[in-house]
Amino acid sequence: MSKRISAKYKIDRRMGENIWGRPKSPVNRRDYGPGQHGQNRRGKLSDFGLQLRAKQKLKGHYGNITEKQFRGIYAEASRLKGDTSENLVGLLEQRLDAIIYRAKFVPTVFAARQFVNHGHVMVNGRRCNIPSARLKPGDVVQVRDKSRNIALVLEAIQSPERDTPDYLDVDHNKMTASITRVPQLADVPYPVQMEPNLVVEYYSRN
Repeated sequence: MSKRISAKYKIDRRMGENIWGRPKSPVNRRDYGPGQHGQNRRGKLSDFGLQLRAKQKLKGHYGNITEKQFRGIYAEASRLKGDTSENLVGLLEQRLDAIIYRAKFVPTVFAARQFVNHGHVMVNGRRCNIPSARLKPGDVVQVRDKSRNIALVLEAIQSPERDTPDYLDVDHNKMTASITRVPQLADVPYPVQMEPNLVVEYYSRN
């Protein structure tokens, strides 16, 4: 299991954007970078800088994905037919932790990873504790019976912060969700603009 060493919200401040759309993000009050020199780091970025920033923003949005894992997902996306940037987003959204987060069973993508790790989730009737497990359209995710009354889950479901995307079929009464199709970039409810095309450019030159 990978571990985030730095504070989560430092990513927001480094990017200058609220990449998870959370109301508690410090970017809502201070839209400059962390540290004593944060306000002086507003120089114009090079093409490489823009590509790196796009990569860090997309990778950061999905939580504790290591660089090795993210590069592997990009490599797989590049082997698939079609637009590599769209394939990349589709593969990321098919991760089990991403689906748990999008279905609003938990409040954050970090909580989704922990929720799956702790064995609270079943996929097609079988217990699964691998956050990176990739689901296919038609696969059914279910919160285990013993886990349905956890305060974290109940609060997330009732939260007005996010809506569930239309490529998921979610039933909060039965605590089930299934992915109906592989989403495109335009389908994913990112709170900020993501630029996977720049991520492709970044990896194609490195």
